[in-house]
Amino acid sequence: MKFENIRVYNFENAFRGMRNPKESYHLSDSKFISAGELENEDSLFIVATKWADYLIKYNMSNECRSILIDSCMDMLIHEGHIRKGISVIERVYIGPKDMKLAQQLIRAGSEHRKFMREIVVSMDITAPLYWFKEFDTYKVGTVANSTSTMHKLATTPITIDCFETDDYDKSILEDSKEIDNLVQFLENLRNKYLETKDKRYWKELIRWLPESWLQTRTVTMTYENLYAMCGCGQRRFHKLNEWSGIDNADLTNFISMARSLPYAPFLIFLDEENEISEYIN
Repeated sequence: MKFENIRVYNFENAFRGMRNPKESYHLSDSKFISAGELENEDSLFIVATKWADYLIKYNMSNECRSILIDSCMDMLIHEGHIRKGISVIERVYIGPKDMKLAQQLIRAGSEHRKFMREIVVSMDITAPLYWFKEFDTYKVGTVANSTSTMHKLATTPITIDCFETDDYDKSILEDSKEIDNLVQFLENLRNKYLETKDKRYWKELIRWLPESWLQTRTVTMTYENLYAMCGCGQRRFHKLNEWSGIDNADLTNFISMARSLPYAPFLIFLDEENEISEYIN
């Protein structure tokens, strides 16, 4: 399973729209730096200072102010800056007032947190068919374009690498050669189809393709979709490791990917009650 080419964008418009109902734009204390714009360290420092003063005001930290500002800067860079393994088009430094309002709206219900539908995430997901079968239950607000088994299945050799084997446990099989035989059976069908162009071989190849077959889809969704999937534990404790990492958190899984997105602990996983002071210390 893989998550690649991740893009997250439209934070600025989403947070501006969040303040539309009361036209409270003057209270916004965030900074949004668009792609290609030169980094302004002063902007980062200003937002970090606002966070430090907020934490001190509400007695959420015992650190001295200068140390706390540095901690807040580290937090903002980690959450909203481009970092290894994920490409964030916007650099997003969310201030304490904006975050407080965002969390209030999230807790108030789906009709109030509409801004979450405007934070867009796009990525390439390579996963087995049995995982995509469950992912497909989230049809509203998601879009996916997949590689085609109809057009491309016969174009490359079929090997064990074409299947999900991250947590493959040979110990439960009486004879692991059965898997090798299945792979060879499918490869033979593919070769017969290429030799004869007889559609019957292609049809049998499609028919007997197991659900562990890996497919790549380019998926676009929103933070609201991710909140529905990950928030309140819907997929967080799923028995499929590909969703939750519940059996082996070191293996690639959807929840771990979602946790890596900008401000995920405070927006998508808000029910875990992450305090900023706990996060930066």
